[in-house]
Amino acid sequence: MMNEPVNEMSTENQVRNQLRKKLRQRRIKRTITWVLVIALLVSSYLTYSFYKENGYLPWNEKKAPSSTVKEVEAKVYENSYTTTIDLSGYVEPNDTQAVILRSTGTITKVSVKEGDTVKKGDSLVAIDNTNAQYAVAKLKADIETAQLNGSQRDLELLNLQLKNAINNLDYTQAYASFDGVVADVAVSEGDYFEAGKTAMTIIDRSKLKATVEIDEIDMQYVMVGQTASLVFDSLPGETLQGVVTYIPMLGRYTTQGIGVMDVEITIDNPPKNLAPGFTFDGTIVVEGQVTLTLLPQSAVTTNRGTSTVTKKLADGSTEKVTVTVKYLGEGICQLLTGDLKVGDTLVIRKTDTSASAFAAMTGGGNSPQNGGQPPRNF
Repeated sequence: MMNEPVNEMSTENQVRNQLRKKLRQRRIKRTITWVLVIALLVSSYLTYSFYKENGYLPWNEKKAPSSTVKEVEAKVYENSYTTTIDLSGYVEPNDTQAVILRSTGTITKVSVKEGDTVKKGDSLVAIDNTNAQYAVAKLKADIETAQLNGSQRDLELLNLQLKNAINNLDYTQAYASFDGVVADVAVSEGDYFEAGKTAMTIIDRSKLKATVEIDEIDMQYVMVGQTASLVFDSLPGETLQGVVTYIPMLGRYTTQGIGVMDVEITIDNPPKNLAPGFTFDGTIVVEGQVTLTLLPQSAVTTNRGTSTVTKKLADGSTEKVTVTVKYLGEGICQLLTGDLKVGDTLVIRKTDTSASAFAAMTGGGNSPQNGGQPPRNF
């Protein structure tokens, strides 16, 4: 009878141990399952990212990009253009005088105010000249004395001093250098003025001028005397005529790598309400039409400074022709020199399959017609 409880406890322990073992195995299986699921998700994400970035799966061999080299034919052709050069800028006075006194002292007289009209030679402003007048008077007296008792050398030195004193007296006043209008007055009577500063500004508005930037390609069509049509926002519905009055001897190089010239245009008798500083847009239209011989830029190969094209002969063979060209934009070049004529066939080797870029330049495409617009403004 005593052995029965012991056997029952032993059986119960076995059942519990088996249950614990099953639970442990279940937890292990569940953990392994989650690890596999997470690993599969991570692997899928990495595979997708690799494919998106590289265009092929990691276990596939990377293929070199394939390209098809094709030969495309294009014609040498000519076109006539009405050349229009676009302009923009702002107008300035024909002349400007910064009125500067070369003497220091108290301002005793201001003869004009802003907006006044002045004539060349008019006195504009003066400073206290008492000391300068005294120096001139004393030197004149010293010269009279030296003429009676002094030496020739003393007279020469005194005359030089008198000339200097008269200049200093003249420096106490400033005069208008041309007919114009007072644009600004920076001093008043009683002000203390230091030599070298600007007391006022005079401008000549009888003409207005503008400096416009014209690039090197367009400059071959620009000359002194040409007419420019200018439109101002301040003058709606009105077009003013300007004239090219100055072309510099030197050009300059812009930060964009373009050679340009700063050409001056002058407007005679401008409207009174057109003030210096107002902006404009405009054009210069070259008289007559310009006929150019053109070819696609892709037909030109340049090696060590020498440009060549491949010309197709009548028997189907080809030859290299040395040329000099000028790029005009939009994939088109102007032929300057070379053994080519209008109608000659050029062979172009290209690596893509699209011929749309050549459609407008090949013999079978829609070549520009006479009187059309150039690929850029000349």
